Amino acid sequence: MQKDYLWWRDGIIYQIYPRSFNDTNHNGLGDLPGITARLDYFKNLGVDALWLSPFYSTPDADFGYDISNHVDVDPRFGSLKDFDTLIEKSHKRGIRIILDLVLNHVSDQHPWFQQSRVDSTNPKQDWFIWQDSIPNNWESVFGGKAWTYDEKRGQYYYHMFLKEQPDVNWRNPEVRKAQMDVLRFWLERDVDGFRLDVFNVYFKDEQLRNNPPKWGRRAFERQHHLYDGDQPEMESVLKEMRDILDEYPERYAVGETFLATREKIIRYNGTDKLHAAFDFEFLWSKYKPEKFLKAINNWENLAEEAQMFPNYVLSNHDAPRPATRYAKNEDDARIKVIMAMLLTMRGTPFLYYGDEIGMRDISLKRSEIMDPPGKKYWPFNKGRDGCRSPMQWDDSINAGFSTEKPWLPVHPNYKKRNVSVQQEDESSIFNFTREIIALRKDNKTLRHGELIPFSAVPDDVMAYLRQRDDEEILVLLNFSKKEKKVALPQKSWQILFSKNREGEADEEIILLPHEVLLLKNI
Repeated sequence: MQKDYLWWRDGIIYQIYPRSFNDTNHNGLGDLPGITARLDYFKNLGVDALWLSPFYSTPDADFGYDISNHVDVDPRFGSLKDFDTLIEKSHKRGIRIILDLVLNHVSDQHPWFQQSRVDSTNPKQDWFIWQDSIPNNWESVFGGKAWTYDEKRGQYYYHMFLKEQPDVNWRNPEVRKAQMDVLRFWLERDVDGFRLDVFNVYFKDEQLRNNPPKWGRRAFERQHHLYDGDQPEMESVLKEMRDILDEYPERYAVGETFLATREKIIRYNGTDKLHAAFDFEFLWSKYKPEKFLKAINNWENLAEEAQMFPNYVLSNHDAPRPATRYAKNEDDARIKVIMAMLLTMRGTPFLYYGDEIGMRDISLKRSEIMDPPGKKYWPFNKGRDGCRSPMQWDDSINAGFSTEKPWLPVHPNYKKRNVSVQQEDESSIFNFTREIIALRKDNKTLRHGELIPFSAVPDDVMAYLRQRDDEEILVLLNFSKKEKKVALPQKSWQILFSKNREGEADEEIILLPHEVLLLKNI
């Protein structure tokens, strides 16, 4: 029998990029105590879980995703004691904590790599992938060859990302055990789940064969990635991880499937593997109902085949914010439409910090870019700094994020676009988001109900039924700046959510520009 409310399936998961969220130790970087200080904010918003991007010890070659110690907190972000306090106070408020686990690679400053590079006879000599010469055509995601010569050891090592991020050798049983110990370390500190970074590339082809060529703009894209990821050994690792997770109540793992395909998601998810995985077709859809519906239908079919619950994400630390992609200047009308869509789907919604107030990406000059891909591929790729700017709390200096100069600039619109202003504005995107979240929490049909697209609508209108037992909810979203006439299904409807009307609905309704309307059968 399906549990009525399962946090990772039915709740709202909110991603935090810790260095950009809230600075309490006045070093221009957000920190763990800064997150703890804002827990009541999440409670008020209606968030069920926080996914924290890396806060581990790091030299910052890739801003947290190059880790030099997986089982400690970088002093700039706090301490393990601060982390324990965050866990304790989050759980008291019914908020779960999910950690980003980066187990494919480490920092070249990690003690494992420092020992491995000494020579070819030390105890960790094969904890990484070493070769006397470059054995194949593999390319780095961030540009250049994926093999770098190490003067100290006199061999080449493999790195799918930066040269400062050597890939560990998962084929070594000692490495595998050490990685599983990382999992257990955090579970013993009462962590509720993990987001597994690029998990499906842990294993590489044992023979290190060349990837076949294909057309692409960048070198990495000019290969079919048959041999630098998705190897047969991956399933056994996921099963071992799931067995560990299942030793603890209601623990969870969601995977970032690198170069995701339908086949990969089916392969890596299930009752003995991952609980969930991201599919990014929805995130990259254009602002058109038919594009989003296509992505939704694909996810629904995929979820049924894989016997998993779908999830939906419109932004994260690697993608331009939805307000940057979809909004017109500072107008939030379109953002309310897509936020309503995200929160009324049959699937777990993921929010990215600041999207609830409609934060936009910052613009940077080339000299200000910090992100490695942006530095290498400017101006074709400006990097990911734009979506990582400091959270905009109020209209004080640095948007209330820090008293010191932040690591990235605050968006110039912070004087008018901030949490403090929007909490007091009934028409704000913040209050709109909070109301839809509350509606979802109170309504089993919005959480569990079947999703049935309703096609008898004009262009630029998205409509779908959420159906559970005898209850139906009709979601109407006007993507247009024009009024749209919609003929309703032949039954009695009561307005469940609207900013413009109340009472019962007629057989025909005129949707206002960018209107969000939810109707319930009576």
